[in-house]
Amino acid sequence: MKPRNVFKMPAVHQPSRSSIRGHRASKSWAQTKAGSSKLLVTNQPIHIVSTMSTHNASVHPTSGSFEDLLDHIPLPQWAIYAIFGLGGLIILLCCLCICIKCCCKRKKRQKKDQQILLKGLDGKTATALVQPDMEDVDYGSVKQYRGKLLYSLEYNATLSELTVGIKQADSLKAMDLGRSSDPYVKVYILPDKAKIFETKVFKNTLNPFFNEQFTFQLSKSALQKSTAVMKVFDFNRFTKHEIIGELRVQLCNIDQNHVIEEWQDLAKPAKFEEENLGEICFSLCYVPISSKLTVVILEAKDLKSMDLGGSSDPYVKVQLTLDKRKWKKRITSIKKKSLNPYFNESFTFDVSLDQIQRVNLVISVWDHDAMSRNDSMGKLFLGCDSTGNQLRHWADMLSNPRRPVAQWHSLLSAEQVNASLGLKRKIPVPNKVKENKLLKKHFK
Repeated sequence: MKPRNVFKMPAVHQPSRSSIRGHRASKSWAQTKAGSSKLLVTNQPIHIVSTMSTHNASVHPTSGSFEDLLDHIPLPQWAIYAIFGLGGLIILLCCLCICIKCCCKRKKRQKKDQQILLKGLDGKTATALVQPDMEDVDYGSVKQYRGKLLYSLEYNATLSELTVGIKQADSLKAMDLGRSSDPYVKVYILPDKAKIFETKVFKNTLNPFFNEQFTFQLSKSALQKSTAVMKVFDFNRFTKHEIIGELRVQLCNIDQNHVIEEWQDLAKPAKFEEENLGEICFSLCYVPISSKLTVVILEAKDLKSMDLGGSSDPYVKVQLTLDKRKWKKRITSIKKKSLNPYFNESFTFDVSLDQIQRVNLVISVWDHDAMSRNDSMGKLFLGCDSTGNQLRHWADMLSNPRRPVAQWHSLLSAEQVNASLGLKRKIPVPNKVKENKLLKKHFK
């Protein structure tokens, strides 16, 4: 028997898409040329050579796989690219949120580290409790320029007269919408504030020329304790006048033999007016073992006259506040017709060691009126929330248990102290007896 001609296919590598296309094209060309569909059978291995260039496939091997992956996804290419872009944007936003959260945590930690914690009070030292006075603190804030004022001061010792001259202002801060102002100046002397003078109003200008003078009666002794205040306002016909800035000149520093004339930059106005409301002396003593706080009101001096006769009927109210709420209260006796009363009255309160860190002591002086409401003459408070001399006195008491610590304090206005205290309003608790009476009347 004759051996059969067997077609043997050698083991070759798997062709790429371009080589297959080339093979098909060469096969069809060979068939059309021979004019017949007969196949040539041979026992020799057949080598298939592609005439197509494989340059693109060899240079970018991953482009075909990525295109194949895109071909298998049943979405248009623009939708696929949009999905990838949206995913990248979401990842970017998540990273941004994480960074912001980390920054906020760092700031909170810094604020917590800066706070003064009083829970670890050991009673050995008071330096950790004492805060600096408000005048010594530099907050590092950028000062807003408000303009400058030219003024003059002249004191006549023979007539006991102080003449304050308001000359002119320059580069004032614009307060109106039209980038202008309607400035005028108020002039008065502290602490008496007996007379308040005003200059004329100049319309639509930031550089007014006033050239006005005002005279105050002041003795030499009063001059050493007085302060000249010059406040520049913007006039508004139908709304409240806005303050542009102010100057405060200590009269104890002026030369009485010469006329002073100088330019000064306007400063930010003070929130509360400094008035001479007098002083009060009292002592504090705290005994941790028995949880007793003793307050002794000793005396007061140079109080403000509240009655028509130039006198007052003062008494002192001693009050404790706990967690920003009114807690306990005691009152001294009334001293008739006196601006320098002597009390020497003692009050004792039960305050635990835990409560002493949350308590504020409020001392207020009142003028008693039989026919009308009592008037406030001055106020101050001590505690862990206070500052300056008040905090020092409170810290000395805590660091020296069982020992009375006495000190003089200047009285402040009630508005200033109330703003610093920030007391919460009492929640009205209904009286059960009154409720029962009302219910009985209703159902009868």
